[in-house]
Amino acid sequence: MTYNNKKLGAFIVPTGIGASIGGYAGDASPYARKFAKYTNIIVNPNVVNAGGFSGICENMFYVEGYSIDSFFKGEINLLPSTDNKIGIIYDKSIPQDVLNVHRNTQNAVSAVYGIDISAYTVTDEEVGVEFFITDSGISTGNIKNIQTLDRACEKMLSLGCNAIAVVCFFEEPEEDNPEYANGIGVDPVGGVEAVISHYISKKYKIPCAHSPAFEDYTIYPDLVNPKSSSEYITPTFLPCILLGLSNAPRLSTDLTKGINVKDVDFLVMPHDCLGSVPVFESLKNNIPVYAITENKTELDITKEKLFPNSNIIEIETYEKCLELILKN
Repeated sequence: MTYNNKKLGAFIVPTGIGASIGGYAGDASPYARKFAKYTNIIVNPNVVNAGGFSGICENMFYVEGYSIDSFFKGEINLLPSTDNKIGIIYDKSIPQDVLNVHRNTQNAVSAVYGIDISAYTVTDEEVGVEFFITDSGISTGNIKNIQTLDRACEKMLSLGCNAIAVVCFFEEPEEDNPEYANGIGVDPVGGVEAVISHYISKKYKIPCAHSPAFEDYTIYPDLVNPKSSSEYITPTFLPCILLGLSNAPRLSTDLTKGINVKDVDFLVMPHDCLGSVPVFESLKNNIPVYAITENKTELDITKEKLFPNSNIIEIETYEKCLELILKN
């Protein structure tokens, strides 16, 4: 299938699994942007989110993980959009000075990019986010009071918002993975961020993304690994999710409209995290799956272990993958 005369694919790097490319702060963006020069691609926020920056560009569809799964199952279609009305939900536990920094950021993004931030609210109770890294090296967490997010989300929807940004308060994460700044290991907060966005998207069928708020908003003065650096030069990570959500496709259960999974031409994944819904459904629907061996994660779910007789195409680099896709 072509969309705007280009092939349509999905370029996914799952969140919180320590991907060597895309496991840090927008560091998969240069690879995804090369694909977007020649194809249309569905990306999960983890691919392009980079704190005060964003790798999002034309020909990318910004879709969070649960909605990608639902799309690949054929439960929803994607409706391209360029004028979303974003509602922002702030956690009540965010200190006032930190909230002011985020409000200024929200207003700056709106003023510079013309993004429609239609409303914002503060939850009526503290959300209570906990995060941790499992023994297997995967980032995850819990939300103690999901009901307060429900009430805030319903308020935003009642005001006409059709995309939701969530900002929850997090304790400082350095003790969970002190090597993250050096480009090693797993983003300690990425997993529970995905839990939050999955929940909102599943329940309300709307685009959603999450940005953490930390009590310390001073700029980190030491040199860090370039893959992590965009998160160390900004007091808030809100800009990237607002830029992504502004043009995120809307989600439709009317399968006669918009982009359907049957329109997808290819799926690109790190080579050792193939145990996911997009992979299973792509194999069912004869969508070519490309497993990139230069991108390694904390998982060990490879073609050899899970799909030895499948048509999954293992290929060394993203560059070679793109060349092969364009030839076929």
